[in-house]
Amino acid sequence: MKDLMGLMKQAKEMQSKMKDAQSQVADLEATGKSGAGLVTVTLTGEGNMRGLKIDPSLMSEEAEIVEDLVVAAFQDAKVKLDEARAETMKSAFGDIQLPPGMNMPF
Repeated sequence: MKDLMGLMKQAKEMQSKMKDAQSQVADLEATGKSGAGLVTVTLTGEGNMRGLKIDPSLMSEEAEIVEDLVVAAFQDAKVKLDEARAETMKSAFGDIQLPPGMNMPF
């Protein structure tokens, strides 16, 4: 019975840490760049695009070039956001040992 109570306590603690980590992830923001900084994309922690900046010098370029730069900047921001999310989750659950193959969040 004592083990069951300890398990319940650990589950409750884990739930609390998960809620805190999700809140921290929501507050994250990542910025990606392409074309030597001519295009900048900013993503929120949920992965939504918050901002897009295109240097005016690109407006005279072909649309396909600008489109490719936007996609590249988005991908750069997504990689940075994924890394920040993983780091946030790792710091929140660093002391909890999960079984092999089980990753957070579930």
